[in-house]
Formats: sequence, structure tokens, C-alpha cells
Amino acid sequence: MPVWLEVAIRSISIIIGLFIITRILGKKPLSKLSFFEYIIGITVGDIAGTLSMDLGISLEEGITSILIWSLFPVLTSRISLRNKKFRNFVEGNSTIFIKNGKILEENLKREKYTVDELLEQLRKKDVFRVADVEFAVLEPNGDLNILLKREKQPLTVGDVFPNPPSEKEPQTVIMDGMILDEPLATMGLSRGWLKQQLDKQGVAIENVFLAQVDSYGQLTLDLYDDKIQISEPQEKKLLLAAIKKVQADFELFALQTESKEAKELYQTNAEKMQTLLQKVEPFLRN
Repeated sequence: MPVWLEVAIRSISIIIGLFIITRILGKKPLSKLSFFEYIIGITVGDIAGTLSMDLGISLEEGITSILIWSLFPVLTSRISLRNKKFRNFVEGNSTIFIKNGKILEENLKREKYTVDELLEQLRKKDVFRVADVEFAVLEPNGDLNILLKREKQPLTVGDVFPNPPSEKEPQTVIMDGMILDEPLATMGLSRGWLKQQLDKQGVAIENVFLAQVDSYGQLTLDLYDDKIQISEPQEKKLLLAAIKKVQADFELFALQTESKEAKELYQTNAEKMQTLLQKVEPFLRN
């Protein structure tokens, strides 16, 4: 067998094997690997590269070495899932760096972390004063997570509006010009509804690169030709206008009727619609 052909067969076999191993190891991103897992990955790659090029190394011996190095982290992760003490020993524990706005110097020394490095990590989180931090912890993978003090935390919708309506994730209903039926069914919609919405925009399905439907039923489009202008979704604005019209109609009916009971009924419903309008208007304006 020619040398180049043997190298090619070895390389292709090793690539397939490494792909299978990565699937077994899971989907943990590179930034979340522990230092030990990172070293194992480098070692496996070095063994695989050497094995594919050095024909003097037995393929069976090389594969055995790769399997041992690759399956060891799988074994440790399985044991870690079942045993907390073993997990702490292998992956380590989180370390508190800041508590109640005060830096814990001893913990910094134990993790060989300088104050400059701590301040740098805080700046990456858009925090420039240590006193603004209620709690900061260094995770086993090296990430620094912080909790700002209550008065320094950004305002959220829940702080302004109690019990805000839940919002579901948008569903992709068209991708690469093809209709996706499962996301449509998840939203309780049909192909007929989708084609009707596209007709309103004057767009053909084959011209749509991506289309998504949000929890309000609004369809947003991204076309292959970005020069084509399409109008913004109007569903929320139309709903807001309809609520305002109903509220105004109740007030008008209350003024026009001569019946005392009807007047009270219309006024009561007008007040209910006004209350509803105050709750939903901030969400429907955006």
C-alpha cells in the first residue's frame, strides 16, 4: 500500500473516531471545560495527530491510548453526577470574592487572584465600584458572577408592572424559502394564515429567507433581497386601537342613553376597559 494512501486512511479513520468521541463527551462549550478536561483534549489531539502521520506507531496501540484518554473524563463525569463529594474533588468549589460590598482578601490569595484581575472582571460586567456589588463568586470554570445590590440593579418590567404577561419564544415558520409546519402548529396557525399574511405584504414564499411569529401573532420577515422594503407588523397597534375604540364607544353610549341602568352599565364597562388599557398599553406600544 502506498504511504500516502495509508496516511489518508489513518487520518480519515481518526477524524471519524474523534467525531464520535466528541458526541459521547456532550455539548459542553470550550469556555466551560475544566483545566483537567482542557489538558485531556490537547493530549487526545496530539496523540491523534501523531498516530495519523507516524506509520511506525501501531494503529491498535494508538486507538487504545485515545480511547483511554477520551473515556476517562466520561467516567469521571458519570461519577460526578451521582456523587457530590467526588464532583467537588474533580471540578472544585465556587469561591466567594465579594460579600456585602467587601472584598474577601483571603479568598483572593487562595485562588491566586490579584485585585487588578478582580477589577478587570468587574469592569467586563459593567461594574466599576466594588461597593455596588452585593455578592461576587468565582465559579470552578473561572467565570466571575456577580449580584448587584438591590438599589443598583437595573429596572425590569416586573418592577413597574406587577404580574406582567408571559411571553413565549418566537417560532421560525419559514426558513430558506420553505414552510415549517411544526412551528406553525405550535402557534396554533396554518399555512393558509401564513400565505394570507404574506399576501398582505406582497411577498412570495420563495423570496423569504427567514420568517418568525412572536407570541402576539406578529409575523416578521427577512428577505433574500434586502433592498425590498416591507412594512412593520401592525397587529399590536391594531389591537391597541381596537381597545381604545371599545372604551370610547362605552363612554359615548353612556352619554347618549337615557336609561339609568344602561348608563351605569356602560360607565362600568368603560372603567373596566380603561383599567385594561392602562395595563396593556405599555406592552402593545412596542
